[in-house]
Amino acid sequence: MTTASPLITDDDADISSSADEAGRVSGGKKGGRSQFTGRDRTVFIAMVAIPSIIHIAIVWIPTFLSILLSFTKWNGIRFSSLEITGVENYDQTLLGAFKGDTYQAILNNFWLLLFLFFGPTLLGMLLAYLLDKNLKGTRIYQSLFYTPVVLSLAVVGFIWQNVMYDQQYGLATVAFGGGGTVDWLGNQEFLFSFGGYGLSKNFIAILFAMAWRHTGYIMVLYLAGMKSVDAALRESASLDGCNEWQTFRHVLFPTLKPINVIVVVITVIEALRAYDIIAVLNEPRNTELLSHLTTNALVGEGADNIGRGSAYATMLFLLCIGFVLWYVTNHYRKQENTV
Repeated sequence: MTTASPLITDDDADISSSADEAGRVSGGKKGGRSQFTGRDRTVFIAMVAIPSIIHIAIVWIPTFLSILLSFTKWNGIRFSSLEITGVENYDQTLLGAFKGDTYQAILNNFWLLLFLFFGPTLLGMLLAYLLDKNLKGTRIYQSLFYTPVVLSLAVVGFIWQNVMYDQQYGLATVAFGGGGTVDWLGNQEFLFSFGGYGLSKNFIAILFAMAWRHTGYIMVLYLAGMKSVDAALRESASLDGCNEWQTFRHVLFPTLKPINVIVVVITVIEALRAYDIIAVLNEPRNTELLSHLTTNALVGEGADNIGRGSAYATMLFLLCIGFVLWYVTNHYRKQENTV
């Protein structure tokens, strides 16, 4: 008596084939372990470890060493001359002989931050909004506004010093000088002051030079964000009777939250690390920033205390990292709460 063999259908063959394929795929791992082979694992570890080591070596190790050096007095030549002084450097820079320069520099960094937020940032957003309308000659306008971004702040400083702020033939002198000579960068008089500190007129002139470059940068960021917005959102707003301002405020701007985070962080960092443009202008009085005090204490004329320069650098680092961490943390916490 013979037994009939089971009939294998096409569906059974497909299931068997899928099972064999799954077995081959999962054959390279045991107990849920990684599918990486020995060579793949080595390459992956190298791709993660090498950049991390380089980043730690050139960023975080010097940062922590600078913080440690801020509690010492050292001429930077021989380690035998290094002397631990505690908070003496901070006492000198905040309460002692150098407090005037320190407070004016911090105030200038604050003026720069406010100006970048309410000047070039808003102007860059406006330009991006107008260029997003695909006006005639949009590509030409984009190129013109973006050109200063590819220039370093040092080059921007030279351009504005010789083209805009020349005391006799500069464009600003011809337009606003009333036919006479104007020392735009040498006028140390405060526009307004309090307690011996304030906003000097020559620093205002430098602010406009910085705005020339920063505006194009912000414009490009916002223009890229606006181009990625779904056109259906604008059409829906138009059908609901929203005007241009209502559409921007309630539809377009909320979708640009990721861009806003980037703009805020970049603007804060730009305001705190600014150095080049003022340095090439020979650091006119009352225009110093914390970055200049740091550099002058480390390598400037008569510099003999690496510890004091490290104290300035530590204050600059804390201002920068503190604000960035606070803003980013709060932003994403609010974003999680709204989900």
